[in-house]
Amino acid sequence: MASLKRILVTGGAGFLGSHLCERLVADGHDVVCVDNFFTSQKSNVAHLLGHKNFELLRHDIIHPLWLEVDEIYNLACPASPGHYQYNPIKTLKTSVMGAINVLGMAKRCRAKVLQASTSEVYGDPEVHPQPESYRGSVNTIGPRACYDEGKRAAETLFMDYHRANGVNVRIVRIFNTYGPRMHPFDGRVVSTFIRQALAGEPITIFGSGHQTRSFCYRDDLVEGIIRMMDAPDDFSGPVNLGNPGEFTIRQLAEKTLALTGSKSKLVEKPLPVDDPERRRPDITLAKARLGWEPTIELEAGLTRTIEWFHSVNIADFRAPTPNY
Repeated sequence: MASLKRILVTGGAGFLGSHLCERLVADGHDVVCVDNFFTSQKSNVAHLLGHKNFELLRHDIIHPLWLEVDEIYNLACPASPGHYQYNPIKTLKTSVMGAINVLGMAKRCRAKVLQASTSEVYGDPEVHPQPESYRGSVNTIGPRACYDEGKRAAETLFMDYHRANGVNVRIVRIFNTYGPRMHPFDGRVVSTFIRQALAGEPITIFGSGHQTRSFCYRDDLVEGIIRMMDAPDDFSGPVNLGNPGEFTIRQLAEKTLALTGSKSKLVEKPLPVDDPERRRPDITLAKARLGWEPTIELEAGLTRTIEWFHSVNIADFRAPTPNY
């Protein structure tokens, strides 16, 4: 049996963070969930509050935090354009100052620390699919730069702390992920399409809908994150985590309509600035070093996600920002 650890999860009440906390608590670890509840909600972790090995702390990681831990998963940051563009300076602070604060804690505690980076570090890629060796095509002064460049700077900080101070770091680049417990107003394409379909509202497609994305189910993604944390110390990453299955946005909309039985119509809207045209991970490295690849097909994952949306009252949720 693996030894039990004291683990900090920043952004732990978010969509992915809450599932990671759930998994770590079930494995018996002593888990501290830290979140400022900007785009997340306590209901995501309410079922964990009765566990003696789970603690919830409201805190913003742009401010220092003093804890004694063995591992840190740094997932804190709004991840949807409408939310991270709502307060772009705060978004950049979360990525950069947040990284500095968790890395400082890891250095002091001699803890392993994992950075949840993103496929957005590749920008609007000129290489397809995207391997970890690709350095990206990012607009440094565009409206998405607060997130894209914030995450790129965080990767830089992680590797500099590793080289200069010997901090044991891990970097995962997360591609589009979906599943139960997504915020209905998080602005992600899967949750937006499902919410619109169930309400009988028009399905809003930006651009022609022929731009592509790859969608990874949340259970597969959490498994990949944990495998990366548990990987040998000679492997810091970065490593892509995502589903290599590639679908157009229009295909996703059509699948959502079919699975919900909705009569909603598709409506095209202008494509946002710097929106990537194609996005698909090359997961060769994850397969080789982590023995990881997704197992859940899009239709099965969408079915489970739609069932969850049916089980909740959308009126209980509010949009975190006016952008959605």
